[in-house]
Amino acid sequence: MPRPCEPVSNPLYSALLILLCLLGVFPLDVILPSFPALADEFHVGPQQIAYSVSFFAFGVALAQLVIGPLSDAMGRKRLLLAGLGLSITGAVGCAFSTRYEMFMAFRLLQALGCGSFVLGQALVQDLYSGKQRNAMRILLTSASGLFISLSPVAGAFLQQSFGWKGSFTVFAFIAVIVSSLSYALLQDTPALRGRRSGMRSYWVMLRDTTYLAHSLLSSLAFACHFSFIVVAPLALMDSLGLTPYQFSVVFIAYGLAYIAGGAAATYLNNRVTPQVQIKTGFLLIAAGGITLAVWEQLAGLTVTGLVLPMIICTTGTTLVRPAATTQALARYPHQAGAAASLNTTLLFAGGGLAGSLVAGVESALPMSLGLFFLGASLCGWLLLACMAETDRIAEG
Repeated sequence: MPRPCEPVSNPLYSALLILLCLLGVFPLDVILPSFPALADEFHVGPQQIAYSVSFFAFGVALAQLVIGPLSDAMGRKRLLLAGLGLSITGAVGCAFSTRYEMFMAFRLLQALGCGSFVLGQALVQDLYSGKQRNAMRILLTSASGLFISLSPVAGAFLQQSFGWKGSFTVFAFIAVIVSSLSYALLQDTPALRGRRSGMRSYWVMLRDTTYLAHSLLSSLAFACHFSFIVVAPLALMDSLGLTPYQFSVVFIAYGLAYIAGGAAATYLNNRVTPQVQIKTGFLLIAAGGITLAVWEQLAGLTVTGLVLPMIICTTGTTLVRPAATTQALARYPHQAGAAASLNTTLLFAGGGLAGSLVAGVESALPMSLGLFFLGASLCGWLLLACMAETDRIAEG
């Protein structure tokens, strides 16, 4: 692996990072059209399959807590390859599962392996510098939005062509390709050795209120996205009766909102402060929540009444997350693995908790989702106000 911050011109590095981004989408988004088939296969309710997504998120969060700081002390390559191998084993195990408990066990194994994908953020820090680093993060954000928008279509195609096992099989195939690229491109050279590397670096970050505040802001925005990911199959397919293909077509609009939000974030990034960008994002999240709640009261649960507010909310989410995450990780440029892991762990833990809470009130999904968006926005604004007051006192 090139020295940290050494410019990289080899396009294969970009391909590696983009494929890592794609792998991160598969376990959460591509599987969504297969919810009814999975419920039938394992003789459980759709809600239990929805819980498996939150269960997966908690597994990823747990793995990241260990992988990130270890990679600062040991280097990225071996941990990334080990994680990819574990995720492949978990995906194959899911495909061959015959009972719900067996499926959940292999799903957890896959999640623990997918925790290594957080190293993609650390690799951006290692391999790029200056404008190249920012350009790569913009590219990955755009790619993520594109993958999110197309993943339900891909999931519906795989479900129709190969059944629910198709997404796990394709995941394993792509992971093998990423493993080969990682083995060929990366050098197992430690990125950092020092008394504050490894797990002890968390102690420093957990005492850093500025780092934690920005990480929590990012987590609140991600929780809005993740809660919709968990309940979308319940609302659109189980309650409204959409087929997997119809669900995937509707979901494209939601995914494209990520691309539009990324473009808006890029535009605002050069014109306003990160705090203004974050405030604007939470304002849009609140607007999405109000629209969702009002529409449900006036017209009940409809496709338009669910997707339109989500487009508004997602635009806000895409404004908040890059700005807040950048502010958090910038405080620890030489401990990118630990900083990215703790940040992303808070994201997935918050998202998993939010998804479980919202899915738990299935009978009132639109209203509960809208109220959650309002609550998340209010918490974000209060946290920003507390940060501003702390800065004012420090300056005074």
